[in-house]
Amino acid sequence: MEPLRFLVTGGAGFIGSALVRQLLSETEHEVANLDKLTYAGNLDSLGPLLDHPHHHFVHADICDGPVLATLLADFRPDGIFHLAAESHVDRSIDGPAAFVQTNVVGTFTLLDQVRAYWRTLDGPRRDRFRFLQVSTDEVYGSLGAGGLFTETTAYAPNSPYSASKAAADHWVRAYFHTYGLPVLTTNCSNNYGPYQFPEKLIPLMILNALEGKPLPVYGDGGNIRDWLFVDDHCRGMRQVMAAGRPGEVYNLGGFNEHTNLDVVQTLCRHLDALAPRPDHKPHASAITYVTDRPGHDRRYAIDATKIGRELGWRSLESFDTGIEKTVRWYLENRPWCERVTSGAYRRERLGIGEGRVG
Repeated sequence: MEPLRFLVTGGAGFIGSALVRQLLSETEHEVANLDKLTYAGNLDSLGPLLDHPHHHFVHADICDGPVLATLLADFRPDGIFHLAAESHVDRSIDGPAAFVQTNVVGTFTLLDQVRAYWRTLDGPRRDRFRFLQVSTDEVYGSLGAGGLFTETTAYAPNSPYSASKAAADHWVRAYFHTYGLPVLTTNCSNNYGPYQFPEKLIPLMILNALEGKPLPVYGDGGNIRDWLFVDDHCRGMRQVMAAGRPGEVYNLGGFNEHTNLDVVQTLCRHLDALAPRPDHKPHASAITYVTDRPGHDRRYAIDATKIGRELGWRSLESFDTGIEKTVRWYLENRPWCERVTSGAYRRERLGIGEGRVG
């Protein structure tokens, strides 16, 4: 494939930086990386590739239309991976306004600037251009004990975060049907892997365990998620960008359903082998149960059959191999963890909120 030019929004975040690392290390593509560098955006996550000759970092907000217009005109991308978002459910409970601003207003602003840019392209470049909206399975709401989310599952978001992502997805769909903008949407299951900010379950538990702190599990620990290793997700996004049909939605999941309690216990088993406690007690002895999150969806599970059938993608990591790689990475990269948690966030409980009335 000839080298292309891609704009990645949110490219200093967890999933975005993994995508940028893949693009720079495995292809000859040029990458413009736009990130606001909020608490979850960290240029350390790009490692030595930060100074790669094909990497161009832009410190900006996707809500800034004039900056986006200039960037698009100057860089002239062949495709856009849109990952910039506020993404933590607990934070959305404590402060939903930021999620509306970034996830909804920001996506609209980006779409409108991209539409104007796309209209300036000549025939072949215009036909080749794609806009990929990277979304979440949380827009579908909560499943019962059986069934899987498919691309035709009705949206039923239950948190401020998922509501903001659902709104963004609808804006993307509208720009395809109204203006013909060649968009694609992916809805992925829970990602995990290296460089994840430690407010999320897996890195939070690893770092708390290493420091001898309690391992807080919401409710009864029975909430179920489908887990996807971040590098598998990035390969899926790239496949959708390369071969997906405009206007289509593709679900990406690992077919790895586990309760939150099972995830924590699996982490503890790996930590017992790789980083035993000084007192020789099992790490699982630190598990504690805390009040559940308001509106906590019981189960998510993705049916990734369509992307496998149409585009040939499947996840390569099993849950156990991915978890072992993740634990080893955090053990070997404690300085990164210390740097990203040196600000206001100290792995305290977020998202307690006031819950529902009645």
